[in-house]
Amino acid sequence: MLQALNILEGMDLKGMGYNSARYIHAIYQAMNMAFADRDFYYGDTGYQPKPPGAGLLQKDYARARAEKIDWSKNDPNVKPGDPYPYMNASNPYADLLAKWPPPPKGKGTASSPDSAELRVDGLPFHSRSFDEEFHAGTTSVESADAEGWVVSVTPSGGWVPAVIAGKTGIGMSQRMQSFVVDKAESPFNVLAPGKHPRVTLTPTLALKDGKPYLCFSVQGGDSQDQNLLQFFLNVVEFGMTPQEATEAANINSYQMHSSFGAHESKPGVMEIHPSLPPYVRAELVKMGYKLQVVAKTSGPINAIMLDQAHGTMWGGSSDHGEDYGIGW
Repeated sequence: MLQALNILEGMDLKGMGYNSARYIHAIYQAMNMAFADRDFYYGDTGYQPKPPGAGLLQKDYARARAEKIDWSKNDPNVKPGDPYPYMNASNPYADLLAKWPPPPKGKGTASSPDSAELRVDGLPFHSRSFDEEFHAGTTSVESADAEGWVVSVTPSGGWVPAVIAGKTGIGMSQRMQSFVVDKAESPFNVLAPGKHPRVTLTPTLALKDGKPYLCFSVQGGDSQDQNLLQFFLNVVEFGMTPQEATEAANINSYQMHSSFGAHESKPGVMEIHPSLPPYVRAELVKMGYKLQVVAKTSGPINAIMLDQAHGTMWGGSSDHGEDYGIGW
């Protein structure tokens, strides 16, 4: 999300218009680049060589990435960048980067055009009802109090068919499926003893003038950073209240390598809300997008905005799950 925000920083998003074709294209392409970097570079920082986090968050690196956006069409072959020159360092996996993504290994692999059906939270995408998806194993909790404590939590990982730890009733995390076993696919996220896998969980706090401003999170696998990016922009760029922003229509990309199952990629696939006008849809189709219309374009986003000037809190909770905002 921070990488995508850096890429978008120099753009007049408000001038593009909320959910115009150009705005949606900008969001999708920024996420393309951020997710391509994620798929190659993100991993456990306790292992050597460490992921190049400092370089990935450099403003100059983000500007260089933004300059590569083709404003006329989607790039189905977007690749990771190289943040190491922005750290005055050499890329330890330059050889793998030059060859990325690795060649397809048959049906069901990440880069295969006839890959197995897209999976979200480890289960087939669009093969189950919303209620089934909602109960797939992730939730979110946002909390703030009068003393200034602000907490964002996104528990996840124990969904069926989870392995239960003895007789405790505790489901063991399924996040290990986010590892890769082929170094060429993601050299920083290769399975190893004692190593933590890269995860999709994104409980988020935003500060303004050094003080808590927004507390927000959502469930939904690889869509989490996408939904929260759009929620944040809805508030800071388009002036929505937290409740309006949680309910607003989103778009979702599945061009990244899925964090679950066989790590499939669906270049150009875009989820859109039924409210998106036909003329916007037509422009997106011309740009090479494959549109899928769904009633709910995000998980249940929950949020608290802290108005420091007036000492008040604004809550928001979408109707996309069994989520509520409670104040007392």
